[in-house]
Amino acid sequence: MIVRAAFTDAAALHLRARALACRRGARLLFRDLHVELHGGELLWVRGHNGSGKTSLLRLLAGLAPPAEGSVECLAGQPLYLGHHNALKDELSVAESLAFLLRLQGSAADPASVAWALDRMGLKPLAPAPVRLLSQGQRRRVALARLVAASAVATWLLDEPFDALDLEGCARLHELIVAHRRRGGSVLLTSHQFVQWPGLAPRELDLDGLPH
Repeated sequence: MIVRAAFTDAAALHLRARALACRRGARLLFRDLHVELHGGELLWVRGHNGSGKTSLLRLLAGLAPPAEGSVECLAGQPLYLGHHNALKDELSVAESLAFLLRLQGSAADPASVAWALDRMGLKPLAPAPVRLLSQGQRRRVALARLVAASAVATWLLDEPFDALDLEGCARLHELIVAHRRRGGSVLLTSHQFVQWPGLAPRELDLDGLPH
């Protein structure tokens, strides 16, 4: 069951999951999971491959139903950014980002697209075909969606640091810190050690949950 409510004040509860259980086929990934995420918080979801990290984010985003339990989105619909970049090889970088921004309901005019690409250090690549980009550049284009999502209270990010070089990691770090300062909340998965200055995440280890 997915319940949605209007946005509340910055320090309030943004998202709550109660007694969640998740199955993949006949396999129970986890059960009896309780999650709360407040404004200004960063929650780092950890666990071995196959522990259910991506499945959990999809449940919280309302993209899949839980086997048991409920999810409440108390600050509006979260923005979910998956592990796959969802870029179209036949489009230019600017065209592909504009397409993604329209899908998430953000401004996708040329100025907004240029600003988002500039924040991720990609403005010179705006006319280039997506098929020519490296994996790290593709990830930066996908993450440029966050620049245009400052009004969305909750970000759900699946492996956002994947394939990024140090500069790309630093730019993403800046976006996360800025989002938390304005009262936004972030829940992310990462195999990397999420201890950049100013992040100080809470941790949720799926390996310790009952199965």
